[in-house]
Amino acid sequence: MARFLKTQKETIGLAPDAPLFRGKKRCDSVRISVIDYDTDDITENEITDVEKLFKYDNTNTTTWINVDGIHDEHLVQRIAEGFKIEPLAVSDLLNTYSRPKIHEYDNCIYISVKMLRYDDKRNHTSSENLVIIVKDKMLISFQECQGDVFNPVRERLRNNRKRFRTSGPDYLAFALIDTIIDNYIYVITCIGEKIEVLDDALIKDASSDNLNKINTCKSEIVYLRKIIKPCRDLVMALSKTDSDLIHSYMPVHLKELQSNIELANESIDNYRDILSDMLTVFHNTISKRLNDILMVLTIFSVIFIPITFIVGVYGTNFDNIPELHYKYGYFAMWGVIILVVAGMLWYFKRKKWL
Repeated sequence: MARFLKTQKETIGLAPDAPLFRGKKRCDSVRISVIDYDTDDITENEITDVEKLFKYDNTNTTTWINVDGIHDEHLVQRIAEGFKIEPLAVSDLLNTYSRPKIHEYDNCIYISVKMLRYDDKRNHTSSENLVIIVKDKMLISFQECQGDVFNPVRERLRNNRKRFRTSGPDYLAFALIDTIIDNYIYVITCIGEKIEVLDDALIKDASSDNLNKINTCKSEIVYLRKIIKPCRDLVMALSKTDSDLIHSYMPVHLKELQSNIELANESIDNYRDILSDMLTVFHNTISKRLNDILMVLTIFSVIFIPITFIVGVYGTNFDNIPELHYKYGYFAMWGVIILVVAGMLWYFKRKKWL
């Protein structure tokens, strides 16, 4: 399946606010969890009836509603209607192929960002679209499937961290995005370690296996760049927003986000340059090896060309030729030929020319 650009033929001609799910269904059922907290108390619940969510609207506590699974269009649309989320935001929410972005609406801020998952055994990176909607006293997050990197955030809430409990959903949004960016850096580090090991191995052995590993790492780095680079624009836009939902204590935290996302982008660019240099070194090594092989073969050719010329022109038509009438001379000739060919193949193999 293509990872860079998905085909969306069914969306051609649709209205911009059409509530159509565009993506791959990644879970069988939708799971809705709620964390409701203030400076003194915190409660966690799993909701099975959507209608029970709407009691958290317009309360004095801060509420984090997390929805795992957005393939159910009717359920997502009902949540959006209950919390008065704009239809255009709902359409963007249901499009898992959308680019990371931020948009301000009258009663909320819409944030779309990619969350990465890395399979170390397969050396493969996949992404999941995450939508965060920040409202007054409420944050709603929509994920494609269960499982995320937000457990440290949940633990900080449970442990009654003062900054969390006294801040609003804007700080919670910052914490979620910060965790996502930290995970970006972790994934980059995992791939970067493989690249550095491969760089050392390439000096000793410029084999086709190492070339395949270089190309695999390059593909992953290009994919990471596609995911992470738009996030920098998102963070910059978030830091410049003048929405009333972003409080005065947020600029310092948003600067921290900018620093982290710049680190992630710089790391990707550095590893991309390293991989390009590695490919250059590989091709230069192969070219040098080919030149060495051609040099040796040229030496052999130069030695045997005049000998072959002399034998071809003058011939071996002498009366007294040793073993001319030898009974097994023909088989001896073939034995010598086979030994010479085998010896040359062994020599070429030993020199790693084959």
